[in-house]
Amino acid sequence: MTQVRFTHIGGPTVLIEFGGWRLLTDPTFDPPGRTYAFGWGISSRKLTGPAIAAADLPAIDAVLLTHVRHGDNLDDAGRALLPAAGTIVTTSSGTRHLPLPARGLRAGQATRLEAPGRPPIDVTATPCRHGPPLSRPVVGEVIGFALTWPGQEYGPLWITGDTVYHRALREAAARLRPGTVLLHLGGVSFPITGPLRYTMTARQAVRLHEVMDPRTVLPIHYEGWQHFRQNREGVERELAADSTGLRESLRWLSAGDPADVTV
Repeated sequence: MTQVRFTHIGGPTVLIEFGGWRLLTDPTFDPPGRTYAFGWGISSRKLTGPAIAAADLPAIDAVLLTHVRHGDNLDDAGRALLPAAGTIVTTSSGTRHLPLPARGLRAGQATRLEAPGRPPIDVTATPCRHGPPLSRPVVGEVIGFALTWPGQEYGPLWITGDTVYHRALREAAARLRPGTVLLHLGGVSFPITGPLRYTMTARQAVRLHEVMDPRTVLPIHYEGWQHFRQNREGVERELAADSTGLRESLRWLSAGDPADVTV
């Protein structure tokens, strides 16, 4: 049994602490107010700043970076802290766009994090489709991360990454059977592309939950930006009639406040 401490800093950025490890997901620490271009005429404005400043973070052992091309997953302040991190794990193509060496993974590939006196962590990249079919040339390569280490009681810790529901994601979830999920939601869309979605909605999350049945689901990446279409209130409203158990396994993280979860 492992007790893991999660601190939601904002958007997709979470500090994960256990067994002497400090991991950070998708570092975003810029102040609010700026509009970021995502390519092909798509942009979004940041509405909320981080709950914890980058300068106030403890020493980071590894950064888990789901993709590098979007400012809502890696911004200027986030890039600035990368050199101080012990290890960076990201997409295979993303390594070319970072200021220092990183471990690049494609979906299905794995790497191991090791340090004296700490449990080894196997990090396996999981598939993401960050938008409609054939959108990868626009949005770039994106992955999620499944983390396993000795002593887990309920199964892997899964960080889904920015993705919509699709077959490869469903198959990965069924194979992993994660015990804890950091679930990227938000139902992202843009005026220029109409009803197309670029991250999961609550309705899609229900379908995903049916094949994995995790003990704990921690929603992230659903507020603080202009392009999010489904905030906490919207998720809860859509789950009001849910009978799959997702509503019971949801645990909302309060920004900046550590939460302990048995994994």
